[in-house]
Amino acid sequence: MDTMSMVSSLLAAQAGNRQMQVAATIMKSNADAEKSAVLTLLGVAQQSAPSLANVGAGIGGNLDVTA
Repeated sequence: MDTMSMVSSLLAAQAGNRQMQVAATIMKSNADAEKSAVLTLLGVAQQSAPSLANVGAGIGGNLDVTA
């Protein structure tokens, strides 16, 4: 095997390794997004939010965000 073909094969192997790393990162990101979507649809996110059940009437109804 000559030197150029050895260098070429090493570069190809490095490129393949980098592609695998990028693919794994994207798959993890997609899995995290899917998990978040499912939890939102199931209402799990609402359970950890503070409840307004114990406050007086009219509290939390309107919010002025123009200031």
